[in-house]
Amino acid sequence: MSSTTGSPILETVNLRKSYFMGKVEVPALRGVDIKVEEGEFVSLMGPSGSGKTTLLNMVGMLDVPTSGTVRITGIDTSLLSDVEKSEFRLEKLGFIFQFFNLFMELTAMENVILPMMLQGKGKEEYLRKGEELLKVVGLGERMSHYPSELSGGQQQRVTIARALANEPALLLADEPTANLDSQTSIEIVDLFGRINKKEGKTIFMVTHEEELGRRADRIIRLRDGLVVG
Repeated sequence: MSSTTGSPILETVNLRKSYFMGKVEVPALRGVDIKVEEGEFVSLMGPSGSGKTTLLNMVGMLDVPTSGTVRITGIDTSLLSDVEKSEFRLEKLGFIFQFFNLFMELTAMENVILPMMLQGKGKEEYLRKGEELLKVVGLGERMSHYPSELSGGQQQRVTIARALANEPALLLADEPTANLDSQTSIEIVDLFGRINKKEGKTIFMVTHEEELGRRADRIIRLRDGLVVG
């Protein structure tokens, strides 16, 4: 699975996705062409039903396109087997969702180190990296706290640290502030900005909040399954 030198870190070509309600075809994506270069922080915006989450699901290999191509680090993901897709997600992608998806019985540190344990990294390495990442997201003093002892914003910070654990090539964030108040939402998106600049991480974020979307380097706008700007 070698990547193509000089290619965008994310590229979709004529990407289409349709769902069927009985015999009625409902197009969600109608030929989407986008490129995201390495090191960019890009917001994907559009009204409800425009296809934002569908597009993110195609990029994250959580769903299969009807037709078209998704390339990540130059690799056509449609050519990967299910096992290869799982390995690719673990090694190349970091996911951040609106629902924090933390294990409530694990501490902040334990939630963060779990992906590294699954990758087979040594204990000394994953404990060092877990501590480092929790400090990056501003939770150096909360490592031993359980999710129930953390605010919504703090829980999302744990999720971000966990998404960074395997040093992914691409961070995918689907409405990461939907369950947060406005001030905390700004703090989380500003944290993305710092991670983008200081850590050099490429971030592709879905949001419907104009103020938050504008904090990214660039906005891609969808409407009715098409790129409109």
